[in-house]
Amino acid sequence: MPRVILFDGVCNLCNGFVQFIIKEDRQSVFRFASLQSDYAKKKLDQKSFDTSKVDSVILITEEDQVLIKSDAALAILKQLPRFSWLYFFRFLPLTLRDWVYDFIARNRYLWFGKRQECMIPTPELRSLFLG
Repeated sequence: MPRVILFDGVCNLCNGFVQFIIKEDRQSVFRFASLQSDYAKKKLDQKSFDTSKVDSVILITEEDQVLIKSDAALAILKQLPRFSWLYFFRFLPLTLRDWVYDFIARNRYLWFGKRQECMIPTPELRSLFLG
């Protein structure tokens, strides 16, 4: 099972993060779906996951585990060779990491803007997107 990143499809910051991951993911270990997609809704319903807990990035691991907030971001970066050193921040207290994550998430539309609709992948990238 591939690692699946669920992201806010209307968030410019989240879309930029997805583009960054695609560029850096040389082994193509990640697949993507917007949180607004049927795939994400179905997957999170299967997990009985409360989507009110997070509204930006969720990682579903190879083991079908759901990671959110800073745990998700750091686990993603760990898989990108040039940025895997950032996984070191995993040793900071979760409350501190998630506070920083939540601060950015709360302000992401203000700072980076919002799209009217979800990103549509190019034909070259379509195979990386689910749903």
